[in-house]
Amino acid sequence: MKTLPFIVLFSLIFSCNSSAQKKDSKTAQNKEYKVTKSDAEWKAELSAEQFRVLRQGGTEPAFSSPLDKNFQPGVYVCAACKTPLYKSENKFDSGTGWPSFDRVIEGNVAFEKGGNAYMGIEEHCATCGGHLGHVFNDGPKATTGKRHCINGVALEFIPSAK
Repeated sequence: MKTLPFIVLFSLIFSCNSSAQKKDSKTAQNKEYKVTKSDAEWKAELSAEQFRVLRQGGTEPAFSSPLDKNFQPGVYVCAACKTPLYKSENKFDSGTGWPSFDRVIEGNVAFEKGGNAYMGIEEHCATCGGHLGHVFNDGPKATTGKRHCINGVALEFIPSAK
C-alpha cells in the first residue's frame, strides 16, 4: 500500500517530463519548409543511404564519399531539393573524411542545436529540412574558424560552366 503513492508520483513525473520535452523540442522534422514530402515520396526519390542521412539524420561512414576529395570549381546543392548550399571556393580538406566547408551560402542552411555537445550544431537544408551534417569551431582560423562537416551523400556537385 505504501508503494502505491510512490508509483503514481513516479509515473506522473515521467509522463509530464516526456510530454513537455515533445512540446519544447523543435526538430527539423516538425518545422515548416518550402519543400515538404511524405516519407514515401522521399523514399521514391532518394537512394536508401540518402534517405537515411537526409530524412532520418544518419551519418555516412568517414572517407566513403568521393566528394570529400573533390576540389573542382562549382557549387554543392542539396541532394533532395537541389538548393545551393556550399561553394567550392569555401571547401577545404579537413582530414576528417567528410566534405568540409568554412562557410555556407547564407539563407540556404538552417542550424539547430544537436543532441550532445560533441556533435556540435546540426545543419539542415533550409528549403526541405534535410539533415546535412554538423558545424564545429575547429575550421581554418584564417577565414571563419568554422568547419561545416557535411555528409557527401546529402550533396550533389554541380561543376562550374567552362
